[in-house]
Parts: sequence; C-alpha cells; structure tokens
Amino acid sequence: MTEGIGDPRLSAEGELALARMALDEADFGHAADHVAGALAHAPTMPEVHEVLAKLAARTGGALDLYPLADHVFIGAVVARGHLLAAAGQPGEALELLAAATGHAPNADWAGVPWVADPELASRIEPDQLARTIMQVCAGVPDPVPDEQRGPLQPYLRVAKHAAAAHPRHALLLGAASALARRMGETAIAIEWAQRGVRVAPTKLGEVWLGYAFRSAGRTKESIAALRRAVAHDPADLSVYADIAGTLADSGQLDEAIRWIDDALARDAEFDCAVHTAHRLRYRRDGRLSHLVALADFQRHHPDDSHEHTDLAECCQDRPWLGRLPAAGEAVINVLRQMLETEGPITGGRLRLSNLEPPSAMRTVGAALPDMAVIVERVPEPDLRLPRRTGGRSVWEFFETDALPALREPSEAAVERIRQVALPAWPHPQAAYDAAVSLALLEMDDLLALLVHPPAPPATELGAALAAHDPSLWVRSVQVWACLGLLHHRTDEPWESSTRRRVLVDLAWGVEDWITEAALFALVTAAWVTPELRADVAGLVRDRLADIAVVVRQRPVTIAWSVAQLALATPELDAKTELMARTIIAAERPAEETPAPPPPRRTGFLRRLFRR
Repeated sequence: MTEGIGDPRLSAEGELALARMALDEADFGHAADHVAGALAHAPTMPEVHEVLAKLAARTGGALDLYPLADHVFIGAVVARGHLLAAAGQPGEALELLAAATGHAPNADWAGVPWVADPELASRIEPDQLARTIMQVCAGVPDPVPDEQRGPLQPYLRVAKHAAAAHPRHALLLGAASALARRMGETAIAIEWAQRGVRVAPTKLGEVWLGYAFRSAGRTKESIAALRRAVAHDPADLSVYADIAGTLADSGQLDEAIRWIDDALARDAEFDCAVHTAHRLRYRRDGRLSHLVALADFQRHHPDDSHEHTDLAECCQDRPWLGRLPAAGEAVINVLRQMLETEGPITGGRLRLSNLEPPSAMRTVGAALPDMAVIVERVPEPDLRLPRRTGGRSVWEFFETDALPALREPSEAAVERIRQVALPAWPHPQAAYDAAVSLALLEMDDLLALLVHPPAPPATELGAALAAHDPSLWVRSVQVWACLGLLHHRTDEPWESSTRRRVLVDLAWGVEDWITEAALFALVTAAWVTPELRADVAGLVRDRLADIAVVVRQRPVTIAWSVAQLALATPELDAKTELMARTIIAAERPAEETPAPPPPRRTGFLRRLFRR
C-alpha cells in the first residue's frame, strides 16, 4: 500500500496506478496487492472495482490471488468478497463484507451496487442471511450512534429485502429485527420480531421482541416478551438478567433484584447474574461493598467478565472510583478563570490570604510565569511541614516558595508517563492494570515525576488540559506515578515492603496533591488485593482523622477530596465513613458529588470524561 497521502481517494488512485502498471507487465500478484490496498482506502470507488474486474478477467476469476489465511489484509478479504459475488456466490461474498465491517465498522465496505440489488436476498439461503446479519450485529454498538450508521445502511437494506423475500423465516426476521433496533428503526424492529414469533415462537425470538419493545420505551410489553422467553427455557439465566435490567431501567428496582436473586439461587456463579446483581444493589443503596465484591468476582473469573461493563458503569464519573477530582485551591480557581476569560497574560499580581499546597502553587507559577503570587500568611499548623516526620521529603521551602527536593526524571520516565497518565479510568482495578507499564521505571524516576511533572503530551487531550486546566494534568501525573510505585518490588511482603513505606511517607508528608495521589494508590492496592484491605483502611482512617483535626484550625484544600477517597476505600469502618461524609458536607468542594445519573458537564470537561 502507498503511504504518506492523507486523502483516501488520492491514496487509492496511487494504488490503482501501481496496479495498472503491474497488470500491463502481467505481474498479477502485485496487481492484486495494490487493488486490495486501493479497496482499503476507498471501498466504493468505481475505478477500483473496474481494475478488480480487469484483474479477474485476465486471471480466470482472480480468487486464487486472494486466499483466506490467518492475519489476512482487510482489503484482500473485501476483494475476495466482490470476486465471489461476481462468480455467483453472493452468500459467501456478503459474509466476507460483514467480516470486514466487524473489523472496521466505520468503513463503507458494503456500499456497492451488487449489495444494493433488491434481488440479492432471494439468491441467498435465509439461514445464511440470518448468520450474516447476526455477524454484523455482533460487531457494532447497541444502539449504533447516529454518526456511525451510514456504513451500516447497506446491511439494513439487505435485511429489508430479506424480510420481503423470506417472510416466514423466523430466525432471519429476528436477526433483521436486531439490526434494525441497533440502527434506531424500532418500529420495523418490532414488526419483524412480532412476525418471527408468530411464525415460530422461540426463546430467541421472544428475546429479540423484548429488546425491540425496550428500545421503543414499551417496558410492559418488553417484560412480557422476556417472561415468555423464560418460559421457553427456564435454565437460561441471561434472560433473567435482561428482565432485571429492564425492570431497573423503568424504576422497578426491587422487582428487578427479586428476578436477579432468583437467577443467583439457581447458579450463584453465573456471570451475567452476578454482574447485574452487584450493579443493581449498588444502585439501590450506594454501598461500596457491592462494587468491591464485583471487582473480586471479575478478578477470579476473567474469562467470564471481560465483556461486562457493569463495574465501569457504576464507577463512571465518581470521584476516585472512575476519575480524578478537580483541584479545589483558590489559586487554581483563579488560574482556570483567567485561562477561560483572558487573552495572553503577562505580569500582574495575585494575592492569597493563605499559603496553599506546593503542587498548586507551582502549577500556577508554570502556567503564569510572569505573575507575582503574594501570600499574606501561613496559618498553623504550618502547611510546609510534614504531618509526620522521618519520611522522605520531596519538597523544600524557601519562605513560601516550594522547590523540588529531587532531581528531574529521566526522558524515558517522562515519555512513559505521558503515554499512560489520564484523569479518568474505568475503575480502580483497571487503573492498577494500566499502570503496569510503569513497572520498569526506577523508583527515583517515579518520585521525581511527582515534583517535576512534564508538559502534557502533544495530543488533543494534552492541548485541552494545557488550555483549560493545567492542574488536572499535573494531578494525573502524580496519581499515575504513585500507581507505578505500587508495581515496584512486588515480591516484597506488603507490610515491610518498599512500596508501602514510600506511599505511606508520601501520604503523611507535606499537605499536597501528592497526599491524595499516594492515598489513592494505597486504596487501589486494597481493591486489587483483599488481604491488604484492613491495613489500608486503617491508614486512610488515620490520615483522614488528622485532616479532621487540622481543618478545625485552618483551611485544608484537599479535605473534600481525601474524604471522597475514604468513601472509595474497601472495608472502611462506619465511624470513619461518617467522618468522611461530615467533611464532604462541611467543605466547599471544587465540584459536587455526582449522583446517578451522572451530572452533565459543559464544554471541555464533559468531552474529556466521556472519553
């Protein structure tokens, strides 16, 4: 394939030029490769199909030039599909296009005349049509977002032609209903599914009908269809989970949980039922123990859990469970306002009534290097002193100016942290797994990243953070550096390990964003390893209790965030949980605690957390 050309049509034309040259020289193998490359760039371009037809004419069909094997190029798969259609094998041809769509659903692989032919469906066996449509459904979201529906429209047209050509094939009608539902065509989806169950009432047909009704918001009829599916096969517990989910979405949470409890009574280890049960119970009472139990189940049943998103859905947009809370310092609030409302900023003064954490002060200094920040006082207890002595210090102070006490990190560490640091994650266990790429960094590098955060990466996300909230990038670097510390010397017993000692030192050091990052790493360790939960809960309890003492004497800008961290800690005692909730209620946070459904953000942050 030609490279370096950004326009797909130009790239395809380059491939076609090379294909024609190869054809002129009877070099059919290279010609086939370049035609496949052109198809990958522009699958509906007429000139590409003309050259493919010429290749077929010169070689007796050209099928031998596009064999199916492991790791075959997608353009070759599509080329073989078109050749099969031309050779009178439209069923196999459509299956290959569907396979390409499953691999790259945003490309218009099927937007060609032979697929649009209304007579195509009558030339393919209905069982094969049903399998192909189900293959398409398996590779796309449910529902498909509006902007992604264009390349799938040819398959929906095939489904319409198929429903007309084979009006009494129940499996085909159900599969067509599933595709129509995903494409937002709920009325047609209901009609086809109803026709299917009238022809042959089956469990699968009732499930498809129940899903179609659910997508149309007709909950009562959806539940009725799913109940009939259960009657067909009482042992299929996945339908119980579907019923429970549908009931819960309609506000019938207690009834939903009764259904899922019935499924668990039949099989306590059935993955769909376990995931749904924990999600619904968390939705009912908000108790963290449900999410921790679900994380434990996922860890012990990785093969059964990889397709489920219940834990991520529950943690989404919740402080520390699924994302990094925004910084709440006054100096950071001023910085955000200035970045949003001001043009280029030079000079000026910013007066603070109290000294704020060193990471916050240095973030403002880096973003506004020409602005003078004047601190009026340093209230007691002195923020510049660690809350416990004897640990490793990462900051040193000259009056109110904080300077890193460590050397700068290596270039390798900087590059690695830029690749992994993000302000959001699916859930704590996923964050731990993602941080494994930091395991090869030296501890000195990870510590250095805490006080020498690099500039954001040259990506859309990095540019957005730099332009709107540099503090979120700095905090992300600190969080992921501490997660990296969790992977340091994992062979050492936890209680006497280097990783525990360093993280505890950081948690009790100078009051700073690093305090939060270190505590989150400890909390994450408790999520991942049940044996550590009592120890980590005690560490979080003691650190929060210290904050509760200090906050009575002066502002503690990290108090709200650390209290949220406490609520994300497995096996936290009731007294500490009450303390955390009291702090959350009393403090003025940088953001409010989200409640289901997650609150909508505006602008940049909403787009960021959606990603």
